[in-house]
Amino acid sequence: MLSTLKKLSLTVAITALMSIPAWAGELVINYDGSDPAPKKAFEEVIQKFEAANPDIKVKWNIFDHEGYKTSIRNFLTANPPDVFSWYAANRMAPFVKAGLVEDVTDLWEKEGLNDSMASAADAMTIDGKKWGVPYTYYQWGIYYRKDLFEKHGIAVPTKWDEFLAACAKLKENGITPIAIGTKQTWTTGGVFDYINMRVNGYQVHKDLTAGKIKYTDPQIQKTFDHWDQLVKPGYFLENHATFTWQEALAPMVQGKAAMYIMGNFAVAPLKEAGLTNDQLGFFQFPEITPNIEKAEDAPTDTFHISSKAKNKEDARKFLAFLATPDIQTSVNKTLGQLPINKNASVDDDPFIKAGFEMLSKTKYLGQFYDRDADAEMAKAGMDGFQEYMIKPERREAILKQLDKVQERVNSKQGN
Repeated sequence: MLSTLKKLSLTVAITALMSIPAWAGELVINYDGSDPAPKKAFEEVIQKFEAANPDIKVKWNIFDHEGYKTSIRNFLTANPPDVFSWYAANRMAPFVKAGLVEDVTDLWEKEGLNDSMASAADAMTIDGKKWGVPYTYYQWGIYYRKDLFEKHGIAVPTKWDEFLAACAKLKENGITPIAIGTKQTWTTGGVFDYINMRVNGYQVHKDLTAGKIKYTDPQIQKTFDHWDQLVKPGYFLENHATFTWQEALAPMVQGKAAMYIMGNFAVAPLKEAGLTNDQLGFFQFPEITPNIEKAEDAPTDTFHISSKAKNKEDARKFLAFLATPDIQTSVNKTLGQLPINKNASVDDDPFIKAGFEMLSKTKYLGQFYDRDADAEMAKAGMDGFQEYMIKPERREAILKQLDKVQERVNSKQGN
């Protein structure tokens, strides 16, 4: 009898163990933040998450950026983590369309993110559904030498005509109006994005990078008409294709150039080179077409749940935790970037504050040309933009060539 009871107890115990999923309490996260600041930021996030959820243990896999890009499709297909980091908008679209990402529309509604993260809502939406949670971004715009503007009686331009007049006055006084280094061609993508979004609005930017509008389309031609107004008078740094973006900062530091269309990451090297907050300022890219809502480039980093995740319940808890104002504040304080939750707070740094104020009021955020467009199209596009800035007379040939690349990319994607 005793032997029978022991066998029964053992059977019950084994059955009980078999009924517990192997993944219970373990949350697997793949992350590409191997640099010191991102790594430190998320070590702190995970410590706080585990402290708030003592029944959950996070297993964290860190990848370098390039290795992550080449392996993400493989691990999402063959060995999916519960949560993974990636990027918003078109960069997440291939994985969403392949069925590899979990729909988290319910989490956005439950946590009130459609209000607190309204500025990033569109970038996280495909086919009317939300596919992840953003945690950080940074602003693009125009960084400028306040002291040079004041010396030459130039007011901060808010409209295109004022911007052109400022460029003309700076050039008359022997100052290069706009610094840029296009040796790394991505810098041209920022200039193109801003002129295009100010001329045509966000939807045209979105449709172009999605392959729905040709580069020879009259709307895009109009963008280049405005770009001509900067290129043909020589308002950009001479020989810009020989400079990296960092090397092109030197003329600004030396007072030989006055403006740079760039992301907020340019502030640190400009200050390290000697510029002070009294000399360096920031303003929003000016209006071109009246009554078009201003969209901004604000590359947004995100976290998502794998559609094949083993622990979706805890994955949802993690994304909800990451979206809270306190966590967004602490993460971005470490990263030196901007929180997306409008109820988060930012440091006293004037550039961070200016970016937060601008983006919190922005309805449409571009992710930057090379994130929004297909990778092959983006490379061809930015190569073409650089060539156009050197040889504007080749504009039509360049745009026709970009149409051919777009057709090839669309064909590959079955569009």
